[in-house]
Amino acid sequence: MVWLLGTCIVVGFLASTCAVNERDDEPRGAANGDVSQRDVDVATADRAHRSAMDKAGNWVEYGRDYTNQRWSPLTQITTANVAQLEPAWINHSGIFHASETGPVVIDGVMYFTTALNHVIAVDAATGIKKWEYAYDYGGHTVADCCSTNNKGVAVYGGRVFMGTLDARLVALDANNGHEIWRAQVGNNDLGYHMTGSPTVIDGRVITGVSGGEQGCRCYVDAYDVNDGKRLWRFYTIPSPADGGWWGPWREHDEWGLSFNRDIAKEKSDSAKYADAWQHGGGPMWHHPAYDPALGLVIMNIGNAAPDNDGEVRPGDNLYTSSIVAVDVKTGKLKWYYQEISHDVWDYDATTPPVLVDVADANGRTVHAVAEAGKDGFVYVLDRATGKPIRKSAPFVPVLNYMARPDTAHPQLVNPGTLGGSDWSPTAYSPETGYLYVDGNFMPMMYWVNHETLKPPAQWWGGTTAAKQQGNYGIVSAIDLRTGRIAWQTRLEKPIISGLVATAGGLVFTGTSDKHFIALDAKTGRQVWSAATDAAVNAPPISYEVGGVQYVAVAATGLQTLNTPRGDEMIAYALPHEGPAGASIPNVAGSSPDTSQIGLPSAKPDSGSKKGKKP
Repeated sequence: MVWLLGTCIVVGFLASTCAVNERDDEPRGAANGDVSQRDVDVATADRAHRSAMDKAGNWVEYGRDYTNQRWSPLTQITTANVAQLEPAWINHSGIFHASETGPVVIDGVMYFTTALNHVIAVDAATGIKKWEYAYDYGGHTVADCCSTNNKGVAVYGGRVFMGTLDARLVALDANNGHEIWRAQVGNNDLGYHMTGSPTVIDGRVITGVSGGEQGCRCYVDAYDVNDGKRLWRFYTIPSPADGGWWGPWREHDEWGLSFNRDIAKEKSDSAKYADAWQHGGGPMWHHPAYDPALGLVIMNIGNAAPDNDGEVRPGDNLYTSSIVAVDVKTGKLKWYYQEISHDVWDYDATTPPVLVDVADANGRTVHAVAEAGKDGFVYVLDRATGKPIRKSAPFVPVLNYMARPDTAHPQLVNPGTLGGSDWSPTAYSPETGYLYVDGNFMPMMYWVNHETLKPPAQWWGGTTAAKQQGNYGIVSAIDLRTGRIAWQTRLEKPIISGLVATAGGLVFTGTSDKHFIALDAKTGRQVWSAATDAAVNAPPISYEVGGVQYVAVAATGLQTLNTPRGDEMIAYALPHEGPAGASIPNVAGSSPDTSQIGLPSAKPDSGSKKGKKP
């Protein structure tokens, strides 16, 4: 999560601390903007949505489709010609703040977000802007642990959906960007915020809140696409009535790895901290996967609160640091698998779950889900039951693994608070059977710093973690059939970006030292690199328009690594004659007024060393 303890990124004045639930003082669904917009016919929209996923040239969901594989079947760009890639267009948003946006492309239109909750739609062949929406915070206070990042939108039934920093969900007309409705998902004054990309399934907009660093009890919601009314809520921290968050007091995982717990002491302390679940954390940072055959939404759930001070939260702390499956219609729990029980190292599950088919120990093909953890391992589970199938070899070097820090004896630990793999979405190639992972060697010195939960919605970490020197990034290919490392490519600087794998035999990712690179999917050999004006700390995608394959990525920098900032969305292609009227390579965007929430307009942000992945 963080390497230096600090408070939330706060814009405006906050007056109260986190509580068990958000204050529900606004309508869950409020009609705004273009109220004449017709209701979405869900059956028709769902067929169209799934049909769009079947078109090789589209990138319909954050992870391309419901599997989150980030696999493009396009073959125009290959290992043989990738060296010829060049910028086809560059869109400048005018917002020089770190963003983690993953674009969506449907039938030649690209939709993406920027920092400060702008949504931009452009012609995907030219980068020319069609419309831009700037969210109006409406006087709300804005508290967030992680600067102004946003990971992207969902597009469904002619509507565009985005979660906001002040914990609202907005629905826009995909044709013109007009707001149709907005719904309050959480009370930002109490520390709830949203930075992840939602998904839409059968007319349900599914999104999760963050607030694990502010001592909130987090949850995942489903909202009606037509009016924003809440359909169900799943609390990621179960109440005592739901079985509680103590769990089975797990001492080690299924492979014998000890969590190094003093369970006797935890049990003796459980009565003293019986209400710890009420502010237990459990954010859903990222984009879930969906299995239509099983009707399961499969989510990655984040850290317990406080992050690292386990003394004040005895028990396994369900369902933190877990992969969780719920029924898409009801939000009811179907299964969970906790990667790290009673986590005190900030090893939450932060990368999006990926649906794959793998062989189990008996050689039988199993419909599975894989997730690259911040603890440095890839977990492979049976996605019908959540039972573990295998755990990979570590994809980063480990140092003092599972050593518990305390106030008197700081521990130098790797993975540190940024992983392993942090929020960077992985990519899977069904051709190689490899899961491609961005990881880091970034050891940190941990020591416990007991804190109390303080107003107003301030940081509640419980440990100070100091970043060390000699860090580097690692791109790994993990063979999901065996759990072995197929290859690794070391990068000079740490990496928090994400990847896309293509049928052209390539894997693309971005670097924190201002480059966008391509690797051979089979060997890891770097076969192409392009310099960018800012660090690339967002996931790339690949799509096709007019017979031309593009690879696009945002280059805006990232505050957690304090990398150089920018405002670009860049699309690369092989040399071709662009569409008539295209401005290649630069398409200037507007420079919106961002002073409304106290941030500078169209100027680089300073880069906080306090904060974590959103």
